[in-house]
Parts: sequence; structure tokens; C-alpha cells
Amino acid sequence: MAVNVISPGLSTTVQDLGRPGYYHLGIPLSGGMDRFALRAANMLVGNDEGAAVLEAVFMGPELEFTQPATIAITGGELPPKVNGDERPTWEAFPVKAGDRLSFGYLKSGARAYIAISGGVDVPVKLGSRSTYTLGALGGHEGRALKAGDSLPLGAAGAGGKGAIPANLRRQPGTPAELRMLPGLYWHRITAAAGKQFFADTWKVAPEADRIGYRFKGGTALEFVPREQPFGAGSNPSNIVDACYPYGSIQVPGGTEPIVLHRDAVSGGGYMMLGCVISADMDLIGQLQPHSPARFTEVSMDQALTARADRQAALARLRAHLGR
Repeated sequence: MAVNVISPGLSTTVQDLGRPGYYHLGIPLSGGMDRFALRAANMLVGNDEGAAVLEAVFMGPELEFTQPATIAITGGELPPKVNGDERPTWEAFPVKAGDRLSFGYLKSGARAYIAISGGVDVPVKLGSRSTYTLGALGGHEGRALKAGDSLPLGAAGAGGKGAIPANLRRQPGTPAELRMLPGLYWHRITAAAGKQFFADTWKVAPEADRIGYRFKGGTALEFVPREQPFGAGSNPSNIVDACYPYGSIQVPGGTEPIVLHRDAVSGGGYMMLGCVISADMDLIGQLQPHSPARFTEVSMDQALTARADRQAALARLRAHLGR
């Protein structure tokens, strides 16, 4: 069984939950930027939660099915249509051989997840089917989809069914609250600059993608004076070298913070203010350019509590769908 790509949308890639374990070799995690929505879509169609799906950014693809299947669309509110007739999001529905899936205009969010019963069965690369386009690794030929592509599907399990109500979903607020832990280099900025960083409302810049999200509109950082170490350059936001964890916040030139996401590089020469906690990284993946956001300081205990809360939300979703 296969799905034929009639039109790829703006940028549609194959993604699963990612390929951890290779960051030390410079290969990022990849995988869905909104992991909760990805898991939810797979649950709805009866797949394993980590099965490969399609991640569509801003605009959906047009797909033609060669066999009957069950599909579900979650994440950003991107209204699906089957042969021109609208279908619900966050709900499983069937398609027949010859049916065409298309999409209306995006109503909210940034990324939609298209799960198909059986999962997208592209080859596994380093333990994952996720696409890392910069490295031409994984997915369908290591790239975003193109018209004329044909995607193989795995064997479908038990038929999917059900819908996910709004109270079990999660979308960013206005402004989005991004909780963060100050990091090793927080001491490089003044106390006043740190206080102002949390007080400011930032806006997502146009430079926002799978590598990282840039934020603009806040106050430039003030750095504690020091003699720059050899090899760090003259700008106070520079350091000699460091590893970049998933979710870390770098501020080149001290003006516009960048939150590194699923396809980010693993190291470099910018100081990091800290890390957005794992529980809030899904929210970033649903922010459109110009969306407002604020950073909120939390402790390690609060971050661990937030992670436990997200696990509890997944447990409620599984219980609702009888998983």
C-alpha cells in the first residue's frame, strides 16, 4: 500500500519521535516538533505512538490513497478535506482507494500531523524514520516531499477510532508562556538584564524553523564586563565553545534569543542563557511568526513537576482512547 503525493504543501516531511543517541556525533534528534500531537494522531488511527507520520508546516499537502486507510490530523488547526468535503481534526476517519486528502487554510498553530494507519514505512536510519533535511538523512530520500513521490505504508493494526476533545489537547496561550531554567552562562549578564529578559514580551521572528526559533522585540542584554578568553572573539555573547542541548537559548550579539529545536546543531561558540524545559518545547513548534511569547524562570523541581504533568496528560489521553 502506498500514498501518492499530488502536491507537497509548503514543507512536509516524514517524522517520528526522533533519533536520540547521536548528538555527540553532531546528528540532532529530529522528529516531530510537537510530540504530543504526533503521539495523539498515531493513537487515533491505531498505530504505535512512535510510528512515522507527516509533519506539514503552514500548508497541507494533497495526497491520493491507493488502498483504504484510517487517518487523523492533529496539532495546528489545518482543516482536512476528502474529495473536497471537510473532515474534523483530532478525530479518526476512513478513506477509500482513490480518495484525495487536501487541506484548507491554517486557522491556528503552525504544524499539523497526518497519521495514517500502518504508519509511513520509509527505511529506518539510525533507529528512526525522521527526516533531517540538512544532513539528507532519514524520511523519504532525506528531504521534504515533492509532487510525484510515493510513500509506502506499513501493515495496519487494529482499526483506529475516536476523537480527542479540546480539554485533552494543548495549544500555546497568548502570549505563549515558555518556562526555562537559567544555565551555566547566566552569570554573564547583569542582574538587571536577567530581570528584564523575563519581564519583556518577545515575538517570534520570521526565522523560525526546525533548527531553531528566533525571538525579537525585547531589550538587548547587558553583559558583565570581562576580558574575553582567547578564541572567543570580541563580542561578549561569544564563548570559546560549548555543547548545545535541545531547548537551549543562545543570544548572538545579545539582542535576539534563539531557542534551538529538533534539527539544531550540537555545539558552537555562543553563550546560552539556559534551556526551555522539555514540557514546553511542543508549544514552540506551534508558534507562528509574530506570535507573542514570554520566558518564565522555573527551578529544577518545577521543571520536573511540569514533565510529570505532561506524562499525566498523555496517560489521560491513552485512557480516553482505551490504549
